[in-house]
Amino acid sequence: MKPLRLRGHHLLCVHGFRGMGYSPSFVEKMSEIVARIRDETDDFPIEVVAALDEACLVCPHHGETTCEAGPDSDAHVRSLDGNVIRHLGLQPGSVYWKSELIERTAERVKPDDLDELCRGCSWLPYGVCKEGIANVRRGNVAQT
Repeated sequence: MKPLRLRGHHLLCVHGFRGMGYSPSFVEKMSEIVARIRDETDDFPIEVVAALDEACLVCPHHGETTCEAGPDSDAHVRSLDGNVIRHLGLQPGSVYWKSELIERTAERVKPDDLDELCRGCSWLPYGVCKEGIANVRRGNVAQT
């Protein structure tokens, strides 16, 4: 089974995703990814990266190998990836089971950690990300 490729910060975004996004195609792709993550009967491998992933490929801001939303956007999203990867104790390029990643998130990430981990993210002020992490910590992955 080919692993799903997800960048570090998307490992947290999936728990707070509520259908908002950069374009209809991005929302559709992210919705597919989120549905798989929230399906408690489906455990599958995920390759954790600090680079463009499967969601990025349908984003209107993706370039050949970088995010091109703005002059500093690629550095910013890579810093978010690094923050999350370090916080979860993961290695970029390594493959983990979805269940392990959810367990690590539940154990290691508190809603208020997002203030630092996701500093500068335009989606953070909506509050849905913190709500999603709170649900994961309560064991309600499917409810996020």
